Parts: sequence; structure tokens; C-alpha cells
Amino acid sequence: MLDVPQLTADEILARVLHRDGLMLIIDKPAGLPVHRGPKGGANLEASFDALCFGLPRPPVLAHRLDKDTSGCLVLGRHRKATASLGLLFKHGKIGKTYWTVVEGGPAEDEGTIDMPLGRLNAERGWWQKPDPEGQKAITNWKVMGRGDGFTWLAMEPVTGRTHQLRVHSSATGWPIFGDNIYGNGPRFGEPKLHLHSRQIVVPISRNKEPVRVVAPAPPHMHQKLRACGWNGE
Repeated sequence: MLDVPQLTADEILARVLHRDGLMLIIDKPAGLPVHRGPKGGANLEASFDALCFGLPRPPVLAHRLDKDTSGCLVLGRHRKATASLGLLFKHGKIGKTYWTVVEGGPAEDEGTIDMPLGRLNAERGWWQKPDPEGQKAITNWKVMGRGDGFTWLAMEPVTGRTHQLRVHSSATGWPIFGDNIYGNGPRFGEPKLHLHSRQIVVPISRNKEPVRVVAPAPPHMHQKLRACGWNGE
């Protein structure tokens, strides 16, 4: 995967999709980790100082996306808001829809993958595998379009396991295009992982409609999405 350089203040401001008194939702670029890694390097959090919008402290992550995943990422603007968001994520109250392009694809037009996941091994840290004794993991999916040897899916993780969509896709026989861990993607370079957090629905206020935010499809996915019938919106 090609590493993305640190975002400037202007670049991260241009990625704000939603802002209110409690939270920000930003469009995370693919290839940039959300946290600083043990070896340092560019990361998303390092640019959060540009997102104070008048508050004394920068926002903090309410959840995480993998380094190679793009799209909707929710930040809490102060402690109380971050705690509320954390509970909503923990209890599965936040609706998440991902767009993926997979190799091959399912015969059906929609379905559910119910496949518990466990750690691959201690050395591999976060890497996961299907494991009957593992944690419950459920993904709903729907075909959005089909192309030559590829399928464009909308996937909704009911549970929030690490790498859930990537392992579920791969183990079901249609790995996500560009996945360099569970699929056939190269270890470095192109193609990038075709996994995008397309929409998030956050019921943050009791007496208001949930906040619904959509992140535009990232440039690296345009070609394959168009081949599967995407109209560019």
C-alpha cells in the first residue's frame, strides 16, 4: 500500500463531511493510519489540531478504520460526546454501510454472512480468521452492480470485529479487490484495497433525526465501480 503523507490543516478541513456541537464526521483517505504507529510516521490524529472549531481541545476518535480503508470516520468534539458515541458504537446503534468491490462475487443478490472470528495467531496481532469458537460476527450484504469478474457490494457489519468485512468476504470466496492480507492484493503498491466506509447513521440526539452522512467514493475505486455500473454519484 502506498503511504499517504501527513494531511495539512487545509487538507483535513476539506475532508469534514459533517460538523455539529458534539461530533465531526470526516472522509478518511485510504493509506493513512488513524493513530501514530510504533515507528511514528504520518497519521490522521496528527492533523486534528486543525479541527477544534473554537473548542479548547481537538476532537478524538470515536471508533477506528483500518489504515487502508477510506470514508466516514466519526470524531467526538468533547469528552461527554465521545463517551456517548463510544456507547452507541459499542451497542451497535450506529448504522454503517461500506462499499466494496470483490473478486468474483455471490450468486445471490443479497444475503447475510454469520461467521464467528478469532485471532489468527499471537504474532500477527490483529489478523483474524474464521473460528467457530471465536466472537460472533455478522455481515449483511447486497449486490449494487456486477462487472467483468467483479461485484460491487454494499456491506453492513452488524457486529464490529477487526477486519470483519475483509475476512468474511475472503472466507466466503470473494475477497475484496486489493486486499493484501486476506485476498490477492500485492504486499505493496497498487491496487489499493477497495473498501470504503460509504455511509454512517448516528442517532446522537434523542429528540432529533439521526445524523446521516455519505462519503464520496475514493478515486482509486472509480474505475472498478464504473465497470460494475456505478453512475458516479
